Amino acid sequence: MFEKLKSRYNQILLFFGIFITILFIRLFTLTIVEGEKYKELSDNIRIKKIPISAPRGELRDRYGRLLAGNRPSFTVQIMKNELINSDINEIAIKLLNILNTNGDKHVDNFPIAIENGKYYFSYDKEIENWLLSQGLEGLSTAEDVFKTLRERLEIDQSMDEYEAQTVMQQDYGIYPPISVKTMKFIPQMQKENFLQKYKLEENLNAEEAFQALRDKFKIPEAISNEDARKILIIRHELQEQGYRQYQPVTIAFDVSAKTVSEVEERIMEMPGVSVEVEPIRYYPGGNLASHIIGYLSKISDSERERYVKELGYDPNDLIGKDGIERVFEKDLKGKDGAKYVEVDVYGRLINVLREEEPQKGETMYLTIDAKLQKVAEDALAQALEQIQVGGTFKSKWGDYKYGEVFRNATTGTVVALDAKTMEVLALANYPSFNPNLFATGISSKDWNELQDKNPRDPLSPIPLYNLATRAAIQPGSTFKMITGLAAIESGLNPNTKLFDNGFIPYGGRNFGCWLWNTKKQKHGYVDLYKALEVSCNYYFYNVSTGWDHFKQQSLGISMNVNKLLEYTKLLGLDERTGIEISENAYGVPNPQKKTATIKSMLKNHIKDRAKDYFEPEIYEDKETLEKNIAEIVSWADENPSRGELINRTGKLGVKKDKIETLVDTAKFTYFNQAKWSKGDTFNLSIGQGEHAYTPLQMARYIAAIANDGYLNKVSVVKKVGTETPNVEKEKGPRIELNDYKNLSYIRQGMSNVTQEEGGTARAVFGRFPIKVGGKTGTAERSGKIQPRDEAEYLRKYWKWIAPSLSLTDVEAKAKALMTANKDKYRDEGDAMREAIRLLSNNKISNEQMDQFKEPFDNFAWFVSYAPLDDPQIVVVSLIFQGGHGGYAGPIVREIIAEYLGLNKEANDLSLEKALTR
Repeated sequence: MFEKLKSRYNQILLFFGIFITILFIRLFTLTIVEGEKYKELSDNIRIKKIPISAPRGELRDRYGRLLAGNRPSFTVQIMKNELINSDINEIAIKLLNILNTNGDKHVDNFPIAIENGKYYFSYDKEIENWLLSQGLEGLSTAEDVFKTLRERLEIDQSMDEYEAQTVMQQDYGIYPPISVKTMKFIPQMQKENFLQKYKLEENLNAEEAFQALRDKFKIPEAISNEDARKILIIRHELQEQGYRQYQPVTIAFDVSAKTVSEVEERIMEMPGVSVEVEPIRYYPGGNLASHIIGYLSKISDSERERYVKELGYDPNDLIGKDGIERVFEKDLKGKDGAKYVEVDVYGRLINVLREEEPQKGETMYLTIDAKLQKVAEDALAQALEQIQVGGTFKSKWGDYKYGEVFRNATTGTVVALDAKTMEVLALANYPSFNPNLFATGISSKDWNELQDKNPRDPLSPIPLYNLATRAAIQPGSTFKMITGLAAIESGLNPNTKLFDNGFIPYGGRNFGCWLWNTKKQKHGYVDLYKALEVSCNYYFYNVSTGWDHFKQQSLGISMNVNKLLEYTKLLGLDERTGIEISENAYGVPNPQKKTATIKSMLKNHIKDRAKDYFEPEIYEDKETLEKNIAEIVSWADENPSRGELINRTGKLGVKKDKIETLVDTAKFTYFNQAKWSKGDTFNLSIGQGEHAYTPLQMARYIAAIANDGYLNKVSVVKKVGTETPNVEKEKGPRIELNDYKNLSYIRQGMSNVTQEEGGTARAVFGRFPIKVGGKTGTAERSGKIQPRDEAEYLRKYWKWIAPSLSLTDVEAKAKALMTANKDKYRDEGDAMREAIRLLSNNKISNEQMDQFKEPFDNFAWFVSYAPLDDPQIVVVSLIFQGGHGGYAGPIVREIIAEYLGLNKEANDLSLEKALTR
């Protein structure tokens, strides 16, 4: 045998025999043993799934009227796998010229723009515009911007960056374009990704990058930069598609019939271009109920992990970002369909195999009445317009003359609830926004129009901000019903008359009734009903402390701040209302926290001025500085005498000429205010002080008074999909009272407000055909309205603010301060104020610098329910800087009239028929 193997011929035969045997075994393994595995792998490579977006679920009002739906629209698409690379440039120019000529918008995500021959990255412009919108244009790093925002908004320093970001967004409606993970501007990160994607050098400027891309895509020099950019717009969209060449790229949404006709006529000139019909979100009412409905927007980079990777969304999908659209995204989204296609190894479409139809999202019915919502929005807008000019609110129920002008009354809100179920019947804010702007992706211009016009003014209008659910402020006299209820629950006879002596001197100040403060008059003897009718502060000072300050004797009731806060919590003001959309709740005042708050404020004050207060060796030793500041702050608990404070402070490295300044500030501004006093209780009893509640919280509390003590959760959703609507909603838990009859005494007082001669709302409701329970409220806000640009303000009034100083010297000093300590100063204006103090040796005070700024006007509240004997509806209105509580009354009246059917022309209208709605 071995002799045969010596033959070369036999060796060759043996080699081929072994080789063929190995091939046969491998073929058997691949086709028989592992055949199914490799067939599936091959199919997965060849067969691709193209998602078909499901039409979004509709939103309708309680009667089925459409609030948000979908309408068919023409979109222009390009199929990348049908294009020849050499044709793309010509097709891009032709297509965008058609769209531009017909006035149709097209996508433009290419981040290099050209204006007047100058090139810039849109990423840089986005950062610049946002900083400008927030008055932060002097800052350059994301870290500095974030820190400045935290300080400006007084966000608790114990919160981490993620928590602080949430507060900025939810409480203040501010969305910094900053990644808190990397502390970089998000547009800056996007710019870096853009350059990397096209393999361009990171340090290229916009013009250099543009020219590099012209070269990369072989755009002839004969083509202008304007047309070259059109080419790059299309190429950028195709590039973003990556390996998904089998999926169409949408270039324009909702195009005109003229564009459709032109594209189809020239289809042979533009292979790969097509017109398709797709649903887009549509809001027939425009701005109607926009803060309830919310809006859609593109999936952000931070949301991709959840929506794209976890939930399987297409990266180009629009998702709900606020309101019902956000909270019920899962229900409204529906189930996407799919088209299964066969593609080659390059991702090009070969064949359509099968399709799965998409399933439309759930239809949702909201509790609001669209018609009532429109009345609310119109009434709110009319009131604000007329208050700003001292005009007249026109109404079939009687014109109301606004006798005083409040030109800063530019924002307001109104909420209407079903008195029994606490379902939202209407919720309106001014200003509002049109969610149709977001239906195909909002433009930068439109987005900027919706931002805060003066970030330095906390009351500046923000169209996207839901004031009704998020803006928490002092309730003013609309809180007095709680004070009254707590007192009669504690044993006060509502018929007991107490003398209003004008004011109560306490703690070095006078706590006066509004009548005394404005006219030096007194209400005389008043009981609970009269006190609510005329809104007598003096009466509520008395009952909240259980002491008759005129007779200087006890009222024989166990009333104090803790009892007052107990009933505040009982009526739901310590918790969220339960509404499905985003809301804020800050809780009730806490006397135990007052000292901690004062300490924190003093600590920040000293830290901000540490360089001015302390000797250089102490200031530069950060550990010692922190220790000494903490020592001073700790004295708030004992509040030593001024002499003792001077003695102690002198041992902590404070400059000799600054010891008395620091001591007087610490003692008289902070220490003397640190502990809870009777004066604090006085303020709480009339709705001032540390109270902060949203209009929706207030409406819920008024509903509980109106419906005899039942505190339901507020709801704006009637039903989702086919589920049975909860028409007969069960009553919520009843608040625990000693005697529920006590609520009737409160309701009688609220009746007097609108019906009796001295009632603060009689001018609005005195001749109204249905009796209404109500209460006016005027909330005070201290401070002054800050200008958008502090430096510009100082320059404008320079000759009156600092006539003895040189503006040039102050500007130079401010520049030096910002260079030496950039973290301390938010902007040029902040540094200029410090420079003025230093160069004037503190002779020019903050008060002098702020003397030309307007003070905030009072806020106008009106709370109500109707009809008086069988409450069906609760309406609460708030006008920021509206001046007087009664000024919000006409808004409420219009809503009640509409809801109870008083606007119907039918002659046989009766209240009973109106209430069957």
